[in-house]
Amino acid sequence: MISKSETWAIRPAREQDMHDLAEIYLRVRRETFLWVDPGRFGLEDFAAHTNGERLFVCEDEHGKIAGFAAIWEPDDFIHMLYILPAFQGRGAGKALLSGLPDWPARRYRLKCLIKNTRAMAFYRAIGFETIGDGTSPEGDYKEMLLGGRPSR
Repeated sequence: MISKSETWAIRPAREQDMHDLAEIYLRVRRETFLWVDPGRFGLEDFAAHTNGERLFVCEDEHGKIAGFAAIWEPDDFIHMLYILPAFQGRGAGKALLSGLPDWPARRYRLKCLIKNTRAMAFYRAIGFETIGDGTSPEGDYKEMLLGGRPSR
């Protein structure tokens, strides 16, 4: 049984976390993006895909890494939010988002693959609204903004 009082620690990623984060990135992509050939994903992708980004780690009360977020700060863009399957649905994703700089005042953007229906529902529940559409090698996505369209 999962405790309702589960606590999470959010901190900046450290150099010694990088291998674990790369493994989480690879595993979650392979287990979530079932419509993509898993051979297209490699352990080396993590370093290339997070280059120049600010990384945050979510740990449980025992110091086990549950997941991570990567943001591209110049554009307030959440590039990645990956949570290990064992920790999904337990508040780790919400804790990670809440731990981002200036959350929720900062109007973060992200892209979410349409076929990733669980993530789409999660982001909508948090307060992200669709502001655009696009296509990537992994499939069609929705561009989303925290709090919806900016006022003009």
